[in-house]
Amino acid sequence: MNISTMQVQAASSTAAMLDHTQEHSPVWALLVMGVAYARNIGILRSTVQMGRELKANTCLKDPESLSVTVGATLSGPYTQYPQAVLELVVQTHSCLSSQVLGFQAPEKQRDNGTRLVTEFVLVGFSNLPELRPTLFPLFLLTYLVTLIGNATIITIIQVDRTLHTPMYRFLAVLSLSETCYTLVTIPNMLAHLLMESQAISIAGCRAQMFFFLGLGCINCFLLTLMGYDRYVAICHPLRYSVIMRPTVCLCLGALIFCSGFSVAMVETCMIFSSPFCGTGRVEHFFCDIAPVLKLSCAESTHKALGIFFLSILVVLFSFLLILLSYAFIVAAIVRIPSAAGRRKAFSTCAAHLTVVIVHFGCASIIYLRPDSGANPSQDRLVAVFYTVVTPLLNPVVYTLRNKEVRVALRKSLARGFGVLK
Repeated sequence: MNISTMQVQAASSTAAMLDHTQEHSPVWALLVMGVAYARNIGILRSTVQMGRELKANTCLKDPESLSVTVGATLSGPYTQYPQAVLELVVQTHSCLSSQVLGFQAPEKQRDNGTRLVTEFVLVGFSNLPELRPTLFPLFLLTYLVTLIGNATIITIIQVDRTLHTPMYRFLAVLSLSETCYTLVTIPNMLAHLLMESQAISIAGCRAQMFFFLGLGCINCFLLTLMGYDRYVAICHPLRYSVIMRPTVCLCLGALIFCSGFSVAMVETCMIFSSPFCGTGRVEHFFCDIAPVLKLSCAESTHKALGIFFLSILVVLFSFLLILLSYAFIVAAIVRIPSAAGRRKAFSTCAAHLTVVIVHFGCASIIYLRPDSGANPSQDRLVAVFYTVVTPLLNPVVYTLRNKEVRVALRKSLARGFGVLK
């Protein structure tokens, strides 16, 4: 129902009420005027429920239209009361119609760009048409190497019994999480590089954001848990098998997955709790927080602030726990008398520390800025790094810098070639 229809209804009902006031005092007429004004406010508030963006505070707070009409009524003859009340209704509705945005039907708003969004358009790399033929094979090759590398790590850890320790179990879970993490964004990005259509439904965007944020949080928590595992192994080696027994590791893993997806659920619900307006163009190659939040019809400052503090809690708190673990590790390594012992102790942490620096460095650049999303081109460049390159870094680092994994890989390849012979 638009403003014109509500205006006519309010005026008609007010006129009907005035038919019964001709025999009463001016006080009764003023009371009817007050009811009419309250009715206008009620219509406005009922329209607020439709989810449109409102700018009608002046109509609610400024009593100018009411005072002008009341003054004219008190100074004029009693027979002019009905006309005065109708003028009040018209003045109030005129104020509302001039201050309220977006009350026309969506199909009437397509020309001015304020329609409600039913699907998003991922901008991605559409502004670089000359690079798309080059980016597709490059990203596809990187993606295939990532999948093969992570699958290799998971298989080696599962096959080689010498790697059935908490550290490598966590590494296998991290590889699985990284694989799912790439499945959320890269196949869709590759499809958009080939096709002209880059549209994604709101439901698809919500699902993509939920899994992307959930798996990202899980990776942060897993790296934190792996840091704690290294702390227990180096600082409390005699108690390691008791502290990191299988049941404890299983419970910690379940807690990590529940916590990661819980944070993702909260953030996704905050972002998609209101409708989206405008052109529907998402300045990214996947549904990330900042570019989607910019399209919200409602005021998004409080949502952005809440998400920012959640990001601090996940990213910064996890990183500080890892730093604390490594502070104790360094203190323990320094006390080792032999240089060979110190090198061996630190070699078990080098791969993990490399992945931590890259992962948390990229996450901090994107999510720990108050003005996140202010520079879409820069954000897309960093996002390519942590969605395409970082998952590749995990199998490369752990196979090149970890002696146990290299030995297990050589033994598995030797057994494979022996079977072939």
